[in-house]
Amino acid sequence: MLGALAWSSVDRVAQQGTQFIIGIILARLLSPTDYGLMGMVMIFATLSYVLVEGGLTAALVRTKNITREHTNTVFYSNLIVSVSLYLLFFFTAPLIADFFNQKELIPLIRVTNLALIFNSLYIVPYGLIERNLDFKKLAKVNFISTSISGAAGAISAFYNAGVWALVIQQTSYHLIRTVCFYIWQRWLPNLIFSKKIFKEYASFSIHILSSNLLNVIFNNVYTFLLGKFYSAKQLGYYTQANKIAETANFTFSAIFGKTSYNLFAQIHEEKERMINAMRQMVQKSSLIVMPFTIFLIFAAYPIFFTLFGEKWFTSVPYFQLICTANLLNCVYQINNYALNSVGKSKKSLQVEIIKRCLIIISVVLCFQYGIMALLMGYVVSCVLSWFTSLIQVKRTIGMKIIYQLTDIVPTMLWSLIICYIGYLCGLSTENLYLKLIIQGGVSLILYISVIFIFYKDMWEYILKFLKIKK
Repeated sequence: MLGALAWSSVDRVAQQGTQFIIGIILARLLSPTDYGLMGMVMIFATLSYVLVEGGLTAALVRTKNITREHTNTVFYSNLIVSVSLYLLFFFTAPLIADFFNQKELIPLIRVTNLALIFNSLYIVPYGLIERNLDFKKLAKVNFISTSISGAAGAISAFYNAGVWALVIQQTSYHLIRTVCFYIWQRWLPNLIFSKKIFKEYASFSIHILSSNLLNVIFNNVYTFLLGKFYSAKQLGYYTQANKIAETANFTFSAIFGKTSYNLFAQIHEEKERMINAMRQMVQKSSLIVMPFTIFLIFAAYPIFFTLFGEKWFTSVPYFQLICTANLLNCVYQINNYALNSVGKSKKSLQVEIIKRCLIIISVVLCFQYGIMALLMGYVVSCVLSWFTSLIQVKRTIGMKIIYQLTDIVPTMLWSLIICYIGYLCGLSTENLYLKLIIQGGVSLILYISVIFIFYKDMWEYILKFLKIKK
């Protein structure tokens, strides 16, 4: 398990690092309109990937004694769904293009959705590798496919392929993954299909599929609305802002969320230890997440200028609001994982449903006032969702609300102060490169000073960690 976790971390860092570098190159070569058009295409592609997988991989992974019947049944089920969806999108592409009033979408949809078929071909080898906890092999596949497809997209963009560079990147990624998985896993299908196994897997996976579909639909609701009622260029600005903000958010959630669940699951029967562990996890995660996120908000303009260029400045206010909405997300995730660890997954589901309802209400109330108002509504929805999760934790686990407030509010306040001081120091120059260096340097020095003075245990832990690494 330790080896699997180590390679899983390597995989995440390598893949996201590569994607981030490729993303910078593409953003400098492509226009916001290109990203907007691809954003419209990916609304349907993302939904289709969930339908193709259908939760069957999870069912395969948990099967104790896997036979050829199991693997072949999953393979042909996925293949049938993917081919059916591709044909559906092929023939309805003109209708989708008319809906968004973008004729360019027709060939984009037909080519991009070829990736659905490639995706269905490697789901079984992927599931077998994941089942064996062979994350070293998975890391290799992900790195190779991300690097090659990213390079193909960047080269295409350099030769003025426009939005097709993003199509090439997306489609080649899944094609390369298919080739790599079959090279390393050495699995090939044969003509076997079991209706019994399909029904058994379907009854298990339907709940996972429903949950995943709900997440995908709500994650794309803003993209859908902006694509319909705004220009492709405006959607492109939002897409880029959301992509960068969610990179940091996803990384923190993956690290602290899963770590907290594994910890809570071990001590969930001991109430006092559970509460103390929750408080420690919230405190430690806040010490990292909040200063970093608040710094991104204050230094957004020089960051975007340094990475992507001045043409993306319209994305900055969107980016700042999305980061603000994500400020409490890590704590929100910890609260939900705590509920799940004590066997109250129904409570965490209720919290998720309330969050979706709040988002819908904010969209209805704010959409008519523009993109900024829409994202402000999203910020309010996220804050209220966090407070809802906190109320459920109090009712279920018995942790007082004041505990979590005292664990995060001081960190939020001093993070605002040090980042604001860094921001003021950066005002001494108009050069955005130098401004970022000054803001980052001053904020980092102040951050280290606060940790050294007020969080001795955290400082000692960092020093011990560095000694171990040496």
